[in-house]
Amino acid sequence: MKNKRAIAPAEILGIICGVAAAGLFSISPYLSAAVLSAFVAACLAAPFFPPTGLFLPVIRRGRRDTSSVAVTFDDGPDSRTTPFLLELLARFGVHATFFIPGKKALAHPELVNSILGAGHAIGNHTFTHDVLVMLKSQKTLACEIDDAQKVLGDFGLTPLTFRPPAGVVNPKLGAVLKNREMVCIHYSRRGPDIGNRWIQGLSGKILAKIRSGDIVLLHDCCPQSASFSVEIWLAEIEKILAGLPEKGLRVVPLGELIERPLMKENIRKSQAD
Repeated sequence: MKNKRAIAPAEILGIICGVAAAGLFSISPYLSAAVLSAFVAACLAAPFFPPTGLFLPVIRRGRRDTSSVAVTFDDGPDSRTTPFLLELLARFGVHATFFIPGKKALAHPELVNSILGAGHAIGNHTFTHDVLVMLKSQKTLACEIDDAQKVLGDFGLTPLTFRPPAGVVNPKLGAVLKNREMVCIHYSRRGPDIGNRWIQGLSGKILAKIRSGDIVLLHDCCPQSASFSVEIWLAEIEKILAGLPEKGLRVVPLGELIERPLMKENIRKSQAD
């Protein structure tokens, strides 16, 4: 017997708004229209506010009573930044999660192996990192995720987590992830750094508001910006890692924080050589 499809909160909200609008129509067509308009507005805004969970369940943090946080990095690896980051993480004894686009994994297989060899986890971040992918067809979205899974599978793993580019979701994503036994990982704390384009004072912005259970979003990509400095970026990351214990927080692997596995190993041989 096939599993029944879970009803999304958006569908429940749609039914409630539809019934309310029908009941209000005899009283005031304007009130009826206002209810329907509010529903449409909520659906239009929801893709940009994934934590609402209107279209699909989204994990954005762990439990608040753990005195722990998890650190994640998006959009890499990059030969100009990732090797230095791995050294820094090793010095602090931190295990992070890297959400990697498939095309970046193809371009830097040696760095993917270094990430895995250092005990870090890897998540799916689509193949091309197209920030408009959620505006495209479900088939295109599925292909983006599947292509990235195929590339990452050649390293001996299958990611069970997915982070959408730019953090945007849509009604199609839930079904795509469910069919692949994956979950959507968002975040609860960021700079923002706009893909490392704005790193000045990054550590202060994060440490000022970080709380137990937070999933921290950072980046290990090197932007096409003349103002970007690897040295300044590394210094900001180091301040974050050094500042967390001072706030009574320890960095744990994301899987430990959210209490679920992030990857499963494949029988297929990794590209280690």
